[in-house]
Amino acid sequence: MTGKGGVGKTTVAGCLARIAARHGKRVIVCEIAQEERGHDEVEVAPKIHEIAIDPEQAMREYLTDQVGQTFSRLMTSSRVFMYLAAAAPGMRELLTIGKVWDLAQLDQRRTGDTPYDLVILDAPATGHALGMLRTPRTFRDVARVGPISRQAGRIDAFLTDPSLTGIVAVAAPEEMPVNETIEFIAALGDEMKLAPDAVVVNGVYPERFRENDIDAIEALGIDAAPVRAALSEHRRARHHRNQVRRLRRRAPALTLPFLFEAELREPELEQLSRVLEGRLA
Repeated sequence: MTGKGGVGKTTVAGCLARIAARHGKRVIVCEIAQEERGHDEVEVAPKIHEIAIDPEQAMREYLTDQVGQTFSRLMTSSRVFMYLAAAAPGMRELLTIGKVWDLAQLDQRRTGDTPYDLVILDAPATGHALGMLRTPRTFRDVARVGPISRQAGRIDAFLTDPSLTGIVAVAAPEEMPVNETIEFIAALGDEMKLAPDAVVVNGVYPERFRENDIDAIEALGIDAAPVRAALSEHRRARHHRNQVRRLRRRAPALTLPFLFEAELREPELEQLSRVLEGRLA
């Protein structure tokens, strides 16, 4: 799941997790760790888990799987080794997406015991997410032979199989997020020969007035705060609808309503997940 920063990817990821859990699925939502924190798989609600993926921790797990725990400790204890590994172009992205791939394995997870039915990656913004999708293929082709090439090839095959992996683009109903989403859809098709499985426009203002209502309000000629607020909200809702139409010229797009709450809590997330579930059906 990807989109321009601030469009509500995490909200939509939470909605999808709730939908899956209601259908009896065991779900984990992954985010990319931005700071030092625990990397455990934590159950946050019935059948819903979360994990923060750290590339260095993912490297330790990969090396343990490949060379054993003793050699892994020796290698990862070397600052020079960790620095060179982190500096290798694309290595962090490969390790991150490799951890997500591992979580999605039903029969052969390297880490953990209980498999998940659905793994949701709350990915970075569109440009970085595209690079993350592209990285396994790059490593497969560059390495050609050996364990890294084989592993990268398996991850690439998984990511590009539409029966196993879905791509969700999230946008806000504003010009810049819509532009970025349109560019992402085009680049995804050109570079990966893929298309998003869903496009979700988050935070769309409700359409409270018809045009003839607005004509009648304006004809009153009243300069009062409630009137100005009504006209402003109508203009914003119309702008949102125009942006949704722009996006729908490139791909089918679902919408989620703007909720007039200072903070989205459990009841609001449940409400949005019900709306999304109805529109996905």
